Amino acid sequence: MTVITVTAPRGRLSVEQRRALARTLTDAVLVPEVGQFAPAARVGFQVHFVERAPDMMAIGGTLLADAEQDVMVVDVAVMDADWRREVRAEVIERILAALAEACGLPAPSPAWWVNFRVIEDGSWGSGGRVLSILDLLDSGVFTEERAKAVRAALPS
Repeated sequence: MTVITVTAPRGRLSVEQRRALARTLTDAVLVPEVGQFAPAARVGFQVHFVERAPDMMAIGGTLLADAEQDVMVVDVAVMDADWRREVRAEVIERILAALAEACGLPAPSPAWWVNFRVIEDGSWGSGGRVLSILDLLDSGVFTEERAKAVRAALPS
């Protein structure tokens, strides 16, 4: 289970860009998380787009209404698993690359920020119950190597 929230100034992303990002941001996290491209795992991912008026966002102490800045924040919330520094870095780089591609830019803006949050095991719920990443390991979407790393990363 993963929730990706993109917060941007109102009108920054077109419907076409959001369509592309719904897929590419999902895959940016999915592939490192399960160890392979697994379309069946997409159902466990949600992407939310939040728009804010330019006078409701600021950078460097200046409202966006008063400055020309390309600001976005992406918050990624994932279930506790094997999220070593290099795996988190891969996810963050893939998210920034997906944003740049969807926006038709050669590189991400330095004012696009990604927050990566791991939700502690036992602190995620759906379908009327508490879930664990362990519930998903036998789904067939994780590579054997990733499933083994996830099991080893969680406290016994």
